[in-house]
Amino acid sequence: MPARAVDAAVAVLILRDWRSHVLWPTLIAALVFAVLVLGLLDRPIARVFFYDAANGWLGAGAGDWWAHRILHSGGRWVVRAVAFAALLSWLASFRVAALAAWRREALYVFVAMTAATVLVGLLKLVTNVDCPWDLSGFGGTHPYVMLFNDRPDYLARAKCFPGAHSSSGFALMSLYFALRQRHRKAAYVALTIGIFVGVAFAIGQEARGAHFLSHDVTSAALVWFLLIVLYDWMLLPRASRVADVVGAAVAG
Repeated sequence: MPARAVDAAVAVLILRDWRSHVLWPTLIAALVFAVLVLGLLDRPIARVFFYDAANGWLGAGAGDWWAHRILHSGGRWVVRAVAFAALLSWLASFRVAALAAWRREALYVFVAMTAATVLVGLLKLVTNVDCPWDLSGFGGTHPYVMLFNDRPDYLARAKCFPGAHSSSGFALMSLYFALRQRHRKAAYVALTIGIFVGVAFAIGQEARGAHFLSHDVTSAALVWFLLIVLYDWMLLPRASRVADVVGAAVAG
């Protein structure tokens, strides 16, 4: 296959991936975040779906069993189990021949899931944003302070932005990147599962009053872009390898 044709094919693949995995997610995430924060929609959404002045938070009290026990406490162990299984698979790949071909993917999933959780956890320590349940009008006493605005000095330091628990669910999207070069259909199933679990965790936490919707949208975006960076670093074939693959496919 002519070199120019291979270069063109590689360029098309890279451009297509960049548009679908970086450009459009960036635009969508920025638009949704801007609408929620600048439009001051977090609190109205919470009142419509999760909070009632007479009964409190939907996921507290009678709703504790599903929001806290299942989605929060139980959900975290499911995510930890997946990360631990990925680590065990990576270690076993040095002894089990059948796992050797998946060594990089297993390490990627473990590193990606761990890094996603750590990243969001660290950001929570520095953003200094209240949980909804601490705010006046939602069962608490603190005034609402917009993101990035100065916070009154008399308030204790807060650690509720972005949403850490939903980030652990969205981190399951790492399975999509681990599978996409070999099994596209399975990769899209994994992507769907990761999004579903992340959204479920987000709903559970928002129903408890732990987060607003913008907190979890931010987590989803942060995790997605972190997964892409790690994918490029750990799994994406280099340009020469991509050219070989494209050339062989076209020649065949």
